[in-house]
Amino acid sequence: MAIAKLILNADLAKGTIDRNIYGHFTEHLGRCIYEGIWLGEDSPIPNTEGLRNDVIDAMRKLQVPVLRWPGGCFADEYHWKDGVGPKENRKRMINTHWGGVVENNHFGTHEFMRLCELIGAEPYICGNVGSGTVAEMSEWVEYMTLGGESPMADWRRKNGREQPWRLKYFGVGNENWGCGGNMRPEYYADLYRRYSCYVRNYGDNRIFRIACGANSHDYNWTKVLMEQAGRFMDGLSLHYYTVPTGNWQDKGSATDFDEKLWFATLKKTLFMDELITRHDAIMTEFDPEKRVALIVDEWGTWYNVEPGTNPGFLYQQNTLRDALVAGINLNIFHKHCDRVRMANIAQAVNVLQAVILTQGAEMVLTPTYHVMEMYKVHQGATLVASELESPLYEMNGETVEQLSVSASVDAGQALHISLCNLHHADGVEVVCEIRGRTVGGVSGRILTSDKMQAHNTFEEPDAVTPAAFTDCRLENGKLFVKLPAKSVAVLAVK
Repeated sequence: MAIAKLILNADLAKGTIDRNIYGHFTEHLGRCIYEGIWLGEDSPIPNTEGLRNDVIDAMRKLQVPVLRWPGGCFADEYHWKDGVGPKENRKRMINTHWGGVVENNHFGTHEFMRLCELIGAEPYICGNVGSGTVAEMSEWVEYMTLGGESPMADWRRKNGREQPWRLKYFGVGNENWGCGGNMRPEYYADLYRRYSCYVRNYGDNRIFRIACGANSHDYNWTKVLMEQAGRFMDGLSLHYYTVPTGNWQDKGSATDFDEKLWFATLKKTLFMDELITRHDAIMTEFDPEKRVALIVDEWGTWYNVEPGTNPGFLYQQNTLRDALVAGINLNIFHKHCDRVRMANIAQAVNVLQAVILTQGAEMVLTPTYHVMEMYKVHQGATLVASELESPLYEMNGETVEQLSVSASVDAGQALHISLCNLHHADGVEVVCEIRGRTVGGVSGRILTSDKMQAHNTFEEPDAVTPAAFTDCRLENGKLFVKLPAKSVAVLAVK
């Protein structure tokens, strides 16, 4: 078994891991909203005001800090006024982006804000720049947050909400370089300056304005936005999806893959580190104090849809491979916590790298869900300095480090260490020297399986679930961990 060496300087703080790094994303896409979250008040499936109870409970257990809505590409064809008022009067439309299905607008602003209240998340609303107007965006913010008298505030009261909502996060457009309008960065920068001007603060509500950032490695987009509009924004987004084959026309199967595609998937996931490093460097040219946050508000795996499903619904299964993708990305976000202050996995339910799958009245928690639940101990904790000497994982002449690691100290002074062993076949022993504190005991949980392709189904919902991890011990002030192949573990050291 290969040996890895890890030094943790538990008394050397590297920054705070923002809770919002553990954010989620819900779009009017496939069965994410309808069936996945919204059932309607008359559904026989247990619900609270039309919102399904099992999903609410599962998301509450994750301690979801922030939830993004209504898109995604859908955001820039969404007209919010269609989704308020009596449901029988709400406009019906065709969802032209996702499957050509009818959107009845029964899930709108009031329903989304209620969902956020029920799961304890901050709402992050994405406004329509692509097909909307400045007035429309301005009136939406007024409708939600103005406590005084105005046509929009009065309409909100008429629709059943007396007090304004608290709204902290607002995105001015989505993917405006693509589905949000095919814009040039110079053009969008001017539009952002104009639109964001009318995303006003009412009363004591203060909005954190997020500009549409780059698609993957479009570094010029970041440069133009920071140079021309940086002083008007609080955050700049970044989207990056892990596509195993690198071919958007044939992205590969979610469940039928070999060790070569396993390796390719994890290697492409690790590219997130380079992306953030390079975008951060450009942002720092214009913002050396790192006032503007990098918001990775779409990330995750993207495979071919499950056979027999609507190709516009982006429904895919979720295996142990996705669990590793989640752990690696979260460790990377921790590393860059001085700039990355929110991230939103795509998506919460039934779409792409979902944490939850539903089928009628049934619900399944995916391996990705379990990783995010295990990792939630890092939310709001202090990242500590670490030095890792990892063995290399080699496949067909390409190599990556076999281990991905992160460590933090929480408010109760517990040290948590998250470890991902990327290798599909080989275990690794981690010899960890913990400096700057005394240690008295260690416990942990692990997520793994004998099969790379292992996943949870409605017939077998617990095929991949966390278990107690006992192959770790403290000896002479050092921590020894024997990590099996293709595993994610989180340890608590006290």
